[in-house]
Order: sequence, then C-alpha cells, then structure tokens
Amino acid sequence: MAEAAAGSHPNLFAAGLTGTVLPMRSLFLVYTHKKTFDLNQIRYQRRPADSGTIPNVIFFLLVANGLLFALQQFPPYYLEYFFSLWPIEAVRGSFYPWQIVTYGFLHGSVGHVVFNMLMLWMFGREIEILMGPRRFITYYLTCVVGAGLVQLLVAYLQNGQYNTVGASGGVFGILLAFGMAFPNRMVMLLIPPIPMKAKYLVILAGVFELYLGVSGRAPGVANFAHLGGMLFGFLLIQHWRRPRRPH
Repeated sequence: MAEAAAGSHPNLFAAGLTGTVLPMRSLFLVYTHKKTFDLNQIRYQRRPADSGTIPNVIFFLLVANGLLFALQQFPPYYLEYFFSLWPIEAVRGSFYPWQIVTYGFLHGSVGHVVFNMLMLWMFGREIEILMGPRRFITYYLTCVVGAGLVQLLVAYLQNGQYNTVGASGGVFGILLAFGMAFPNRMVMLLIPPIPMKAKYLVILAGVFELYLGVSGRAPGVANFAHLGGMLFGFLLIQHWRRPRRPH
C-alpha cells in the first residue's frame, strides 16, 4: 500500500498446479487458469525455460526498493525530505518535480516494503515476461507517476500537508495488467477461503480501495493513489492496443 506520513498462445504458460502464494490484503493461492491474452505484445509470448528466475526489471526494482528502504533508516533522513512526494503547497516539506517518480521507491515501514515487493514479485514476473523489459518498466513507471498525480490532486483538494511514499501505485497497476492478461486465472483467498477469477479480484480490489478512500476508513493510506495507478495502467494498455497507422 502507499502510505501518507490481443490473442492467446498455447505455449505461453503450462497448465496445472502452480502453488504460488499471492498476498493481497490477505493471502491468495493461484491454482489453475483457463485463458490468457498477451496485451497485444505477440513478440513476448515465449516464457523462459527456467520459470523460477526473476526477470531483470523485477530484480532491479526489488533490489532498489530494498536498498533505499535500508538507507531511510539512517539520519538525517534526507531521502524522505527530498524524494518522498510532498504536496505542491507543502508547509513542512518542499515539492520537487522528481518526487513524482522517486516517492515510489521509498516506504514507510518494514511491512509496507515487504508487502509491496511480494505483490510486485508474485504478479509482476509474468507481466514482465509478457511485455518485455522495456515496455514493462514503461508501464510500471507510468502507473507510479499516475498514482502520484492523483495523490497530488487529492492532497490539494483536502489541503493535506503530509508526504506520500510507496510503490503501491505501480503494484496496483501490475495487478490490473495481471487481471487483464490472465482474466480466468483462478486465485483463492486464504482469509477468507473464497476462490475467484483474477478479473474479479481486480474488480474487488478497485471497489475496496474506492470504498476506503471515500469513507476515510483507512487513514494514512493513499487509496486514491492506488486507483490512480490502476487507471493510468489501463489507459496505457488501451493506447498500446490501438492499431498503428501505416506510415
């Protein structure tokens, strides 16, 4: 969470039990799937022989977020002052343009960074394989920036004076892409134990975040930023799907 302080390929994925655990406010277990499509990226349909490897961009993001979180623990805490996302009219801090990206590499607690990185690893590996590294990092950063823009708007409307950190905008964008790429992949909630398709998980996550944002029942959590990551990710996918005009 963020904290405020076009066709299928038969060889794309092997059928059967995967035994992958996915945390999403609770824990999920992926146990089967039925249908996939490739987000209009046909040239990235082939999966590496070793499906246990971590794709390059995912590996970089995991390492970068982990190292930066470690650096956040040491005074004088310049990282949060200069690189977390402050409101444009902040009193206690100062807004700088680069914060719209850098806030997504900082976190507020151990649980915060662990949860986000687990989500990124569980859902992001197949999406990076599907898109390829260049498009994946473009997509991820677009979701981070989009979430940041939404958070700036919310802070302006609420006259908020808090800074925001967290990769959740990018992670929720990845979750959206996963649900669109593998809509019928079955996931099971462990708490409570309810099986559902990935597309319904995405809808449930979006509705839940909207409810929390409107009701204010999750103070200190940038719920609208999560929705912003999903929105900008959806818009980018739709842009990529548009047929290209011949030159």
